[in-house]
Amino acid sequence: MARLRSLYATQRRFRFVYGFTAWMLLAVFVLTLLSSVTLELVFVLSLIGFLITVELTAPFSVTPQWRRRLKWIIGFGLLVFGLIVVRRILTILPPGVI
Repeated sequence: MARLRSLYATQRRFRFVYGFTAWMLLAVFVLTLLSSVTLELVFVLSLIGFLITVELTAPFSVTPQWRRRLKWIIGFGLLVFGLIVVRRILTILPPGVI
């Protein structure tokens, strides 16, 4: 019985990895078609896809240990996203404002 549970948990992990990988491939493909591949856009789209994948594959009753560690990745991603937003705002503002 424990082996069956372990197999099911592994399948759920692979479902998460496959979903995120599919999102990333699709995002890079669409950005390539639009000729707008930049590191910032790839990062932002990957963060959005990561957050969506985390929510869509979340179990209802029990949170496995590997999913608890995702909070650190999400926190780091949101921190980098904030830095990207601040950098973009600073480039938009006129030089005398700051």
